[in-house]
Amino acid sequence: MSDSVHPAPERLPGPRVWIVGAGPGAPDLLTLRAARAIERAEVLVVTDSLVSPQIIALAPPGCECIRTSTLTLEELMALVVERAEAGLRVVRLHDGDPCLYGALAEQICCLADAGIGVEVVPGISAYQATAAALQTELTVPGLVQTIVLSRVGGRTGVPASESLARLAALRASLCLYLSARHVEEVQAELLQHYPAETPVAIGYRVSWPDQWLTVVPLSEMAQASRERALIRTTLYVVSPALAPPEQARSRLYSPSHRHLFRGGAPEDGPPDSSASAGRARSAATPAD
Repeated sequence: MSDSVHPAPERLPGPRVWIVGAGPGAPDLLTLRAARAIERAEVLVVTDSLVSPQIIALAPPGCECIRTSTLTLEELMALVVERAEAGLRVVRLHDGDPCLYGALAEQICCLADAGIGVEVVPGISAYQATAAALQTELTVPGLVQTIVLSRVGGRTGVPASESLARLAALRASLCLYLSARHVEEVQAELLQHYPAETPVAIGYRVSWPDQWLTVVPLSEMAQASRERALIRTTLYVVSPALAPPEQARSRLYSPSHRHLFRGGAPEDGPPDSSASAGRARSAATPAD
């Protein structure tokens, strides 16, 4: 056997690390599974600058709390692996949902290389909390049926096929994370595709006690952001759904819509051909 070939690490039976989404901020927006994971943690590795202290306080007495705001990913993962290999129950607590801009892929790979089992627990994302706070549906029938979650290209960058211009051309409900530092550039690009009066929701620390949330025309997006000195923890939702027409109606709940669990009134249009043929045959056949 070549010296360059190494056997895979032996895996532990079941997860020793839980990567948990803390949601947008409010403790009562945690999922039940997330809350249970935190309450059972022996080590809590937490993005302390982005997770509410009330959520961190759910950890049991004696739980080691490792705050990551000053650590690199390599440093924090070394701590996670060390604690997990010592047999401790480790919870890596992310803000929002760990599947969105949470360096989840790198963490999963690191744990897999170490042979450590992992479970990922989803969390509510800021775009969902923002829509809920505004009591707004982002997929209004006849107006918009697509939601795009993205960011502008900063230090991380985005693929050319996912440029803001390409995404904006869809005129979908566009949710932009990590983009406040580039808001003038974002507004200028969006105005090439959306009407200037398109509503834009600007959410800062949505669901936190100091939440700030407003809706402005696209043409005022940059000005409103700069007036509040918004740089981080800010989400933009650009969507015609924020000002839907009154007549918008979902066909799913229409009286004429039939599905597995509910019959419905006949829809407009020509009758089913097979049913019509059957009725015609019945009418042409003499009664016994």
